[in-house]
Amino acid sequence: MTTVPARVFCRRLVGLLVLDPNGDLVGRVRDVIVTLRLGHEPPRVLGLAVEVHRRPIFVPISRVTGVEAGAVVLSSARLSWRRFAQRPGETLVLGELLDRQVTLIEADARVTVVDAAIEQIRGGDWILDHVAVRTGRGRRGEVRTVFWDDVTGFSLPEEGQGAANLLAAFEKLRPADLASLLHNLSYKRRAEVAAALDDERLADVLEELPEDEQIELLGGLADERAADVLEAMGPDDAADLLGDLPADEAERLLGLMEPQEAAPVRRLLVYPDNTAGGMMTSEPVIVGPNATVAEALARVRAPELSPALAAQVYVVRPPFETPTGRYLGLAHFQRLLREPPGTLIGGVIDVDITPLRPETSLSEVTRHLASYNLVAAPVLDAAAHLVGVVTVDDVLDHLLPADWRENDLDSDVASTGRTDTATDTATGSTGQDEASP
Repeated sequence: MTTVPARVFCRRLVGLLVLDPNGDLVGRVRDVIVTLRLGHEPPRVLGLAVEVHRRPIFVPISRVTGVEAGAVVLSSARLSWRRFAQRPGETLVLGELLDRQVTLIEADARVTVVDAAIEQIRGGDWILDHVAVRTGRGRRGEVRTVFWDDVTGFSLPEEGQGAANLLAAFEKLRPADLASLLHNLSYKRRAEVAAALDDERLADVLEELPEDEQIELLGGLADERAADVLEAMGPDDAADLLGDLPADEAERLLGLMEPQEAAPVRRLLVYPDNTAGGMMTSEPVIVGPNATVAEALARVRAPELSPALAAQVYVVRPPFETPTGRYLGLAHFQRLLREPPGTLIGGVIDVDITPLRPETSLSEVTRHLASYNLVAAPVLDAAAHLVGVVTVDDVLDHLLPADWRENDLDSDVASTGRTDTATDTATGSTGQDEASP
């Protein structure tokens, strides 16, 4: 039988599985939604933001029957699958309260919120009754748990709010999931989180955001920082982002990048968007014909490689950076696994796959990948130099609607097999109506 603990700290809820009464997976907890009240009354908990297929939905707190080790259990599987949209008067505990500077009344001292606890009270309602605060500066300060009415300042506008504790709560999220979280925060909070991320992590997250939010976040950075982040992105993603900026702004940022980092981006910007050249990445796995199978396999083990890029190794004459020397062929990952480690890769290459040209259209690229059952294909210039590789995920990015990253409602409803109509019949409401104050 499931039970509800007397008090649950919100950071411990992050990432917990959300299960229906049958034990089937609904999604994962991403945040807690509360409404602040007048005076010193503790906030009332409205529900949870639960991520389902990268779409946050609202789950009323009244549906929570238990919090077990590693899971939140619901009383019903019938929910509204509409995308969660924060309403006026609603506050995200993790997204907006963590890292706030508030005043500890008894000491008249400024403290930083590092966590908050919710508790079920008589009658079944939930409140946010305690907050964990850190005194002093940095991580060495003392952490105390105090009652909500022991602090003040939550209702005041917050300038320059940090993001260290928010990022600590979400540190294990994949870039796509962190991007989904950012998508649902205010511009101010997104900018604060972007400022706190390191360049590589921010680059990974930017690649997963809709174009308008990429531009927004990049525009909020100092030019030098923006150039550093662009350097940390893949050349194809950096080119896509710069291609959406005004030409003078893009050129200014390119000028701030290191020349060796800017050069491949400049080459990619030459090609029209919906062509092989406009879609390709210029950093595939490239080796010479005298490399061994063991050396090639070591290259594809690099953790930063996508599965599509790791599926094939491209064999060329020197130089080995795009544009390379003469292209010789490609070696499939599965073939490499079947060969002795000391075998020269030049003896196991596939020369039957017709390469693409940079001007090849999107429709032709799509048919090419489908015809040969490929996840990636080489792109050669007129002199048979390898200039890049088009992967299946590059193609999907261009085939899907421009706003696909915003998770179109219909596609998610179809994937779950549930509809709002069924929810209305079961609950008499949709979205957040059931828990609205």
